[in-house]
Amino acid sequence: MSKVEKLIQRLKNNPKDFSYLDLRRILLHFGYEEVKTGKTSGSRVAFYKEDTQHIIRLHKPHPKPILKGYQVQMLINELLNQNLIQ
Repeated sequence: MSKVEKLIQRLKNNPKDFSYLDLRRILLHFGYEEVKTGKTSGSRVAFYKEDTQHIIRLHKPHPKPILKGYQVQMLINELLNQNLIQ
């Protein structure tokens, strides 16, 4: 099992300490691109998958790089809806 597959399994367990870098690694694995909308975007980021034109938007966590529980759940739901995870 690869590192990304292990991260996906961990994500599916709805952890309380899932990091933004781990989220980024998973989304890049599925073909998403991280898009920042200029200098004034602040902590807002979007991940865009060109072939399906699907967008996942969220706020980059700060000062700690740990995602909030609602963000983890939203990500799980988005990936389930796109049939990227089961």
